[in-house]
Amino acid sequence: MNASVIPFVQKTIGNHPAILGVVTAATGILRQMAIKPFTPKNRRREFKLKDRVASMHATRAQIFKEKGSGSTPTIIVGGFVPDATELVEFQRPLFREYGSIYYINYPRNGFSSAMFFAQLADLIEDINLRGKKPVLFGVSFGCGLLACFLRECAEAKDLKIRGVVMASPVLCTEDLIRPERDKSGGVRMLESNLKRILKANPAGGEEVSRQIDRARRCFQALFEAGAENRRLSSRHLSIRRKIMEVIGSTSSSGGYERVLALKQFAQPEGDLPIFTGPALSLLAEQEDNLLVPTSPTLAALRDPEKSKQLFPRGKVWQVISRSPDDAVAHASLIFHHQYYNPLIEAWYDKLLAPMLFAVV
Repeated sequence: MNASVIPFVQKTIGNHPAILGVVTAATGILRQMAIKPFTPKNRRREFKLKDRVASMHATRAQIFKEKGSGSTPTIIVGGFVPDATELVEFQRPLFREYGSIYYINYPRNGFSSAMFFAQLADLIEDINLRGKKPVLFGVSFGCGLLACFLRECAEAKDLKIRGVVMASPVLCTEDLIRPERDKSGGVRMLESNLKRILKANPAGGEEVSRQIDRARRCFQALFEAGAENRRLSSRHLSIRRKIMEVIGSTSSSGGYERVLALKQFAQPEGDLPIFTGPALSLLAEQEDNLLVPTSPTLAALRDPEKSKQLFPRGKVWQVISRSPDDAVAHASLIFHHQYYNPLIEAWYDKLLAPMLFAVV
């Protein structure tokens, strides 16, 4: 019965804008009820930075929690946009089966890598004190932050982490911007925008604001391109509204400081592993449409030997569409969740299998 009723209901809702608007609003309210603000009990690392950052309020990320039924939590670290709370909308039921979900949303009016690392370490420690070890799940720019945290933060070595997942990882600026005069394969829209931002004079506020505004339009266009020619559900429309709000409400300084953080990322080199525990790298089949042809991260992960040096216990899986005219794009967890989710589920199941045997 459900198989025949659900398509009819979806079609009815889709053909009536007023009903669709109400359903979209209700979907958003339900999400807000499930995903609630969270603060670790001990924020000692965060508070140590109060005299080292220009403004704690401007650089402090927001942390949210959604309760799950399992014992392995997942911490979500997103890309430039959207927020972590919207990024994995179609993975939420999957993650909840394994444990609670923690989302880290970047601040709107600034950014500090040191503050982000402090908050992440405090969060992991809080989870560890509850007797649990989280999986760190990064997407795009968020993967670069996690790589820096795992490699460079001394305190990260003392924290207990179950595993790491990186979807469409951007580990360095060179993944998105080629050397000057190299235009092989055409210039990507995001590449052009990032070049302009990095060349902008920070002392001239208007120039930075103008380039960040161009970047806003770029991210809006990328999202709309993913949504094109699709039947969007009320869940899609609900997070679409939130995504556009995030793009519009992120200030020029907030966007600019994230780009400066990206500039500090080191290229992946095999002499130092990023993470020695269980790891999964998910590469979309069309990564090359956003990442440049000379991307060091793609080169490393596509080379089995170099990949093992970065992640000794890691797997690299490609996310491929079964529809030839709908290839999986960079970090497309929203529009191609049906191809991401089985891979994520298979990796989590294998990761947690030893725990289940230990219980038995």
